[in-house]
Amino acid sequence: MGKKAKKQKVAENKKKVSAESLASPKEGIVMHAGASRNELMMTAKERGVKNFRVLNKQELSEVLKNIGDQKAVDAIVAGAVARWKAGWGKKKVSHES
Repeated sequence: MGKKAKKQKVAENKKKVSAESLASPKEGIVMHAGASRNELMMTAKERGVKNFRVLNKQELSEVLKNIGDQKAVDAIVAGAVARWKAGWGKKKVSHES
């Protein structure tokens, strides 16, 4: 394989990646059944979902399915953020020795 053929193949791969990442924001993304939480988080990050780190796996998949409906996405994220903040209260810890 010559240098020219190799460069052309790399250029074709870049075109495929850019076409996939520039999909319409109105379209929901359906990940494969065995998608890990990390894969879902990376996809959510690419799509510009705020606070994607506090979403659990089920919420991430719901957000990605409803990516075109911003109200639904905001509702899911708001619920997750509220749940996350609830864990950061002042709690008395009893130290019994």
